[in-house]
Formats: sequence, structure tokens, C-alpha cells
Amino acid sequence: MNSHTITNFLNLKKKKIKKIIILFVIILSGCKPMYRAVPFEKYIPYESPNYSNPESWAVKPDKYPGSLKKIIGDSNNKTCDVFFIYPTMFLDRKDLRWNADLDDELLNDNIINRSVKYQASAFGKVGNIYVPFYRQSHYKVYVDPFSKYEEKSRAIAYSDIKRAFKYYLDNYNNGKPIIIASHSQGSILSAMLLKEFFDDKPLQKKLVIAYLPGTKILDDYFKKIKKLQNRDEIGGYVSWNTYRKGSYPKKYEEWFKGGSTSNPITWGNEVRTEYEQHKGLLYTDDKVYPNSVKIIVKDGLIWSYLPRIPKRLFLIIKKNYHVADINLFWKDIEINAVNRLKNWKRHFLSEDNFHL
Repeated sequence: MNSHTITNFLNLKKKKIKKIIILFVIILSGCKPMYRAVPFEKYIPYESPNYSNPESWAVKPDKYPGSLKKIIGDSNNKTCDVFFIYPTMFLDRKDLRWNADLDDELLNDNIINRSVKYQASAFGKVGNIYVPFYRQSHYKVYVDPFSKYEEKSRAIAYSDIKRAFKYYLDNYNNGKPIIIASHSQGSILSAMLLKEFFDDKPLQKKLVIAYLPGTKILDDYFKKIKKLQNRDEIGGYVSWNTYRKGSYPKKYEEWFKGGSTSNPITWGNEVRTEYEQHKGLLYTDDKVYPNSVKIIVKDGLIWSYLPRIPKRLFLIIKKNYHVADINLFWKDIEINAVNRLKNWKRHFLSEDNFHL
């Protein structure tokens, strides 16, 4: 067998192996279990939470879990409150439920050790953190054919958030300014909460800012609550959705295009930033990495260049940075929240009462 024949043989081998790999990937993807559900008409949700029971809260100032303390230290009495609503963590494809149960220990641990630790922690410096457990919707409500029950499932989730917030106002707030913060499903519910309790209502004066990343917020969704245009404004909201540079999600037109998009590094109208402007990313090793994110603001999206973090090459194949909407800009958010609270106090309080 001459060298030319050997080369052709090896090339054929490589093509055959490549075809086998592609076929294997297709088979694997086809074997992914479909979402399952009990018929919604027969579904009996878990009982409504009692928010006078401390166990109905993932976080309160007197109940900071160890994973949160590891990032921000112990709680102390601050002059501002943060009401945080976590994203969709209810993901098991085989789970028949439409909404989460509050006694699901595995899910609750995941909420505390992921969302609370890496997202809510960004607000630990500015205020007292409150995070209610709630009967959140399963991820399948965003997938056909289950999506026809999305609104009904969301109504269950929102009823919990509404009651938790009312209990918080009546028992914990004591007149303090409020930051609303959330992600993904949590931001959908936060927007509903803002519309019902704050928008063009007396409580809007107590709103420092609402951070609503991970969902699409249209500019005309609220009457009086507006998208904030710079790092100093108060009483409005900011929102963004993060993908890798050059990537568009499959449902871009429906889920993202036309949505309000804030720059979570400059907080202004700049459409590009450099690495040097970035304040810091909170990584899974619990360290903050400054100057590690560079972005472009698109219609409804934030495009991020490959972050400068350990093991960054693993991110090359990942296009969707949704789960890291807060982590990527963790220090930027922390600094911004403190700055906005100072501005709120300058506006609403006398100098004698001003301290942080």
C-alpha cells in the first residue's frame, strides 16, 4: 500500500468516524426525555405558604444561610431593604408538577446555594435581603405544548409573591426604601409586583430601583416607572439579557427583540464597553474577577465577549449566558445599588438623616 493509498484510507476513516459521532449526537439528543405533566385540570398545587412562618423564607436578615454569609458576611441592620425573587430552578423533566412544592428540600437547597449565593448576594452590601420561597412555575410552561398553561401556573406563583410582599410591608419594612431585584421568572413576577404596588402609587417614592434582568420588559409596560438612563437615576428599573457575542436565541423575535436593554457596566446609553470598565464577575470559585467582561448592547440583548476567567475555553461552545445575567456583572451591580441608594437618600431625606 503506497503513501497516496494510505492517505486516502485515513481520510475515509476520519469521515466515517465523524459521521458516527454526528449520528451518536443525534441519537443522544433524540433520547432526551420529554417534559411530563399531570393534566392541569387535575393538578392540585401545594398549599399556600404562610409567610409568618420563618420556614417560608429562604432568606431574612435574621436568617442568612451559610452560603450567603460566605460571600457577604453576616447581616446587620441596614437602612434599605432588598426584596429578591429567584429565577426558575424547577427543571426536572420527569417531574409531573406544574408548580414547586415548598417542602422540596433538594430544590430549596439549590435555590439557596445557587441563586441566593451567586445572585442575591450582589445586594448584600446595600440592604437587608428578603427572599421568599414560592410555588414557582416549572420550566416546562415555557415549552410547547405546555405553554398554554403558563398564565395559570404563573398566577399560582404570583399569588405567593404578592402575599409575601404584603407580609413584608406590614411586618418588616418600617418605612425603609426598597430595592426590587430578581432574575428570569423572578423578573416576570417582579414586574407584576411593581405594577400592582408601585406604579403610579404612593409606594413608588420608596422605590430606589428595580433590577429586572433575564426577561423582556417593554418600554410601555408601566405607567410611571421608567427605564433608568444613567448610573444616578432612581425610582425606575434596569433590565438586560446576556448572550455570547454574535449569538441570537431561537425565539429572539418573541422573547427578546424590542425589550428594554440597560448597559450593566456603565448604566448609561453606551453600546460598547471595554474590559477595563468592568467592575467584577462573581465566579463559581467564590472569587470576584474584575476587568473580565466586555459587552455590546443589541436590540433586546447584551452580547458578551468571552469572559476572562479560569477555564474560560469551556465557554467557547456556550452561546446562552442567561444563567449568568447577574454573576457576570456582580460587582457592577453591587456598586451601582449602593450609589443609587445614596442618591435616593439625598433626594428624599435631610442631611441629618443621611448615612449608609
